[in-house]
Amino acid sequence: MATDLSSQHTGTSRHRWTFFRAGGFDQVRLNDGSDLMSLDQLDQKLWVTLSCPTHGLEFDGKTLQMIDSDGDGRIRAPEIIEAVKWAGSILKNPNDLTSRSSILPLSAINDQSAEGKQLLDSAQHILANLGKAGSKEITPDDMVNVAEIMAATKFNGDGIIPPDSADDPTLEKIITDVIECLGPEKDRSGKPGISQDKLDKFFEDAAAYSEWWREAESNSSVVFPLGEATTSAAEAFLAVRDKVEDYFTRCRLAAFDVRALSALNRQEDEYIAIASKTLSPSLEEISQFPLAQIEVGKALPLTEGVNPAWVSAITAFNDQVVRHLLKEKASLTESEWENIKARFSSYYDWLSRKAGGTVEKLGIKRVCDILSGNSRELISRLIAKDKALEPEFNSIASVERLVRYYRDLFTLLNNFVSFGDFYTHRRKAIFQAGTLYLDGRSCELCVRVDDVEKHATLAALSRIYLTYCDCVRRGGTEKKTRAAAFTGGDSDYLMAGRHGVFYDEKEQDWDATIIKVIDNPISIRQAFWSPYKQFARMVGRQISKLAAARDKAVMDKAAAGVTESTEKMATGKHATPAQAQPFDVAKFAGIFAAIGLAVGFIGTAIVSVVTGFFKLIWWQMPLVIVGIMLIISSPSVILAWLKLRQRTLGPILDANGWAVNARVRINVTFGGSLTKLAALPEGAVRSLEDPFADKKKKWPKVVVILAILLALLYFLNKQGFIHKWISGLLG
Repeated sequence: MATDLSSQHTGTSRHRWTFFRAGGFDQVRLNDGSDLMSLDQLDQKLWVTLSCPTHGLEFDGKTLQMIDSDGDGRIRAPEIIEAVKWAGSILKNPNDLTSRSSILPLSAINDQSAEGKQLLDSAQHILANLGKAGSKEITPDDMVNVAEIMAATKFNGDGIIPPDSADDPTLEKIITDVIECLGPEKDRSGKPGISQDKLDKFFEDAAAYSEWWREAESNSSVVFPLGEATTSAAEAFLAVRDKVEDYFTRCRLAAFDVRALSALNRQEDEYIAIASKTLSPSLEEISQFPLAQIEVGKALPLTEGVNPAWVSAITAFNDQVVRHLLKEKASLTESEWENIKARFSSYYDWLSRKAGGTVEKLGIKRVCDILSGNSRELISRLIAKDKALEPEFNSIASVERLVRYYRDLFTLLNNFVSFGDFYTHRRKAIFQAGTLYLDGRSCELCVRVDDVEKHATLAALSRIYLTYCDCVRRGGTEKKTRAAAFTGGDSDYLMAGRHGVFYDEKEQDWDATIIKVIDNPISIRQAFWSPYKQFARMVGRQISKLAAARDKAVMDKAAAGVTESTEKMATGKHATPAQAQPFDVAKFAGIFAAIGLAVGFIGTAIVSVVTGFFKLIWWQMPLVIVGIMLIISSPSVILAWLKLRQRTLGPILDANGWAVNARVRINVTFGGSLTKLAALPEGAVRSLEDPFADKKKKWPKVVVILAILLALLYFLNKQGFIHKWISGLLG
């Protein structure tokens, strides 16, 4: 029964709320537009959910993306409130949001506000472009067609232009260059393009890069000692600079103290350490040795006697630098090395002040060509032209937003603020991902699962019997995993490896296979019979083990006999009968005495129980039987009852990224509605004749009848009736 409550949250609320009780807690009932527009007054402690993901739900993903204003992949209460407030302000009557209709009448839009009037004009403009001028309603399908139209237009009001927005090939190439140097921005249609900020940044960098090059060109003989070959020569110089410096420093150190000469050339042990390896010039240990043999005042050899790891680099340095600056030389003195360093100092100083490096890949010639014209101004005009259409295209986007909110928002509220859809069964909740048919049952509480182990860790706290199933569509390679809750029947035949059929939200069938089970009580009935089933299974296992052991012993004995006979036949010896063991009378008597004692004890106990039972008054006997059954089943029933009372949906949704704010209980009654057992249709005719039924044998009935007769005679005798009826001859 609904209850009218007010001031349900901390603070004062003028709105009067209606609550209903389901799942063991109070949930707000959203009846009309006034409830929706007052959501900001409802204490969030009374919301069933405070956050949910934008993926993995049976709900329109684009609508969720529109509500997710910060784009973090989650829907939160403030975003819900903002969406409701906006949609309610655009409509004449916020009650229309509760219709869940996919058709938005244009007459429902509030044209008295500036935004509403502009949105109405945009909706009519959209319909006219679609050839539906004069239509009085618009749908989400209409907006899909508009999105395709927007993707095909050169200008769409977002201030970002792709290269094909320019009719001039020269401008188109420059826009492509900007994207290549600074990276793309995506416009509404998803095409890569540039904004005004990117354009300004590009031309600023291009101007700085050009100015940097002009500085070098004004003093080119100093900055570029080898002309156009300076750049490649500088790279060859830089590749060996540190190693050559190391060589001449070692030579100076040897001149300082000749005792260091041996150590400077590295120790013999270091050569021995690498001698056992497969040597090559690229070996790291070799590259660490000096560039050449260290001697006092020795020039650096450029052709002979160079460390094998550095031959290639020294050769390039000699070809590109030494020969051009010092002509042909077989070695390089330290003073000549210092001269070469001085010749490159201006170049490296200029290089350290590089500006506009983002456009360097285009080359100075291309940069100068771009700067020489008025391309910046022309491209800026294109961006301004695109930006001028922003209000119109924003209105188009707002129309789509309103159409989707009109259809979907109330459904989301009934799965977020409250779980009205889930508990009233008006429609499936947005987290219910299809139906699993397995073991004579249909399970309607199925949720999507991305990571089984991670989900199961938290979902186990729900106290619900869960099966994780891999679902594969026949004829396809796609696979999905679903967790299905069993809330009715028993779990006797639910185990990993069992197969069923899963129907998704589109009623497509998938082959489902159980891969993991979280075991929890399903029902009180299952818990009541559980001890007896466990006892029966235990007896069956013990009998199977005993039979298997006995069979193995017989087979082993037979195999041993065959082996022994074969061996004797192979050696030509005749088998001699085994000598019989002497009969141990004392041992035999002891065994029989022990068996007799055990049988006597058991028999006495059984007779005592049976005698005591038949001493009861007839109406007490069934009560005793029921009492014994209750004693046996009570622990299991009590434990199951406690767990069933704790059964909750929250951990299952939390494991999927929800922030459930309430203890969403699933009691026995409601659980029964989520898992439906197989039942014959109403009015069906049933035949009890089974042509393949086990043939009935007479002796079990005879044994039962004799047992009943003996029990009856015993009872009549104990009561003295037989003695009385036959005048004391018996009894």
